[in-house]
Amino acid sequence: MSSFKNVLLQFNKNGMGSGDQSLSLVLAKNYLNLLNEETELPKVIVFYNEGVKLIAEDSNVLEELQALEARGVKLLACKTCLKFYNLLDKTKVGLQGTMMDIIEMQKASDKVISL
Repeated sequence: MSSFKNVLLQFNKNGMGSGDQSLSLVLAKNYLNLLNEETELPKVIVFYNEGVKLIAEDSNVLEELQALEARGVKLLACKTCLKFYNLLDKTKVGLQGTMMDIIEMQKASDKVISL
């Protein structure tokens, strides 16, 4: 049986998958909502490129991400990406880090899943 024991999830888009933006956001919200119902959670979720928009004000998944963080999931966003999208002062959940921080977390994980 597979587990999330030492898994890193990563969002590199503002939502999940490619195609219609509104559907991508609905899918991300649904995924994170269902993930919150799991007893075992991933260790880390990282956000880079447009994925950093998910942790910023006006994101439709802030409530789900805040709940995951409260349950011990580490949320880390690429500071360069936040700066690029003018979101450095608009993050509402998680920590800001460098790409090296993301690489170190990926190396320390048994499995990396891109959403």
